[in-house]
Amino acid sequence: MLFYLPKSGIRKVGFTATKKIGNAVVRNRAKRRMRSVFYEKAKDLKDGNYIFVAKQSLIDIPYKSLQKDFHKIVSRNRAFCSYD
Repeated sequence: MLFYLPKSGIRKVGFTATKKIGNAVVRNRAKRRMRSVFYEKAKDLKDGNYIFVAKQSLIDIPYKSLQKDFHKIVSRNRAFCSYD
């Protein structure tokens, strides 16, 4: 899940995982996976505040699926830069 607030000149990002996901090891792994995908695509994103919330399914899906889901959720929020 993504919460996005456009803001000019500022890019802040946060990653969170609740205890519903699992113990500390599982939550940290979920946040590491989200960070990895975010920083791969960071140069293509608009400035603003991003808050990523981990869901239970994030733990088990392959990395390629995680990348596709990330692209879909960011596109839905219109957070990609458009290069003309």
